[in-house]
Amino acid sequence: MKFKKLSSYFSAVVLFSTSITMAQHSFVNVPPEVSPMPMKPEMTEIWQPEVAVVIPAKKLGDAPSDAIVLFDGKNMDQWVSQKDITKPAAWKIVNNDYMEVIPDAGGIQTKMQFGDCQLHIEWSAPDVVTDGGQMRGNSGVFFQNRYELQVLDSYNNRTYSNGQAGSIYKDHPPLVNAMKTPLEWNTYDVVYTAPRFKSSGLIDTPARITVFHNGVLVQNNATINGLTLYTGLHNYPASHGEDVISLQEHGCKTQFRNIWIRKL
Repeated sequence: MKFKKLSSYFSAVVLFSTSITMAQHSFVNVPPEVSPMPMKPEMTEIWQPEVAVVIPAKKLGDAPSDAIVLFDGKNMDQWVSQKDITKPAAWKIVNNDYMEVIPDAGGIQTKMQFGDCQLHIEWSAPDVVTDGGQMRGNSGVFFQNRYELQVLDSYNNRTYSNGQAGSIYKDHPPLVNAMKTPLEWNTYDVVYTAPRFKSSGLIDTPARITVFHNGVLVQNNATINGLTLYTGLHNYPASHGEDVISLQEHGCKTQFRNIWIRKL
């Protein structure tokens, strides 16, 4: 019995020694000639994956090749009524160029849903100025149908700063007032990052937004603090995913054209 145990012991030792020898042989390291090793240009070059090609528009502000065109003046096929989403959008198209809000017809929303996105939209206040404050060309662009980028004629029109054009409504005033006259078209170019929620349904990271108004930065990666409510403090609702882009009807004949979006 002792001989067998001793034999087993030596076999185990030999096996263990062999394993160590193999391991050391497999993972032997050779020190570099120079330590630390000198950097080479190719060490910091990324080749894969190759960057996808997007063809920019010939005219600045028009849709690039990978954009989804939401409105180009021809029809409103990408939109439905907010009063009844089974019905077409009730706003009118003028001169095969722009759409105009019909007061009391209700807002409109996209058929498609979006989260992170780049949005381009052009808008104009009514040509004839009949009111002031919040009744002058009031509308709004709602991301995920919840978070409003204010549309308003803020040209020589004083109102509360977090309710003027370029504001995140009742949340962040614009950095500057870059509004054009009521007879001119304004542009918004927006990069929007949707909020993220925890598995519990609580907010994890809030939505963020960058806005250029007529080429001027008015929101610089601003944090959206929740639902952009008219009354009350802003907070986040229960968790949600992608949702529609909506345009508000606020009793004003605001006009919109050249709307396109890119999913990010």
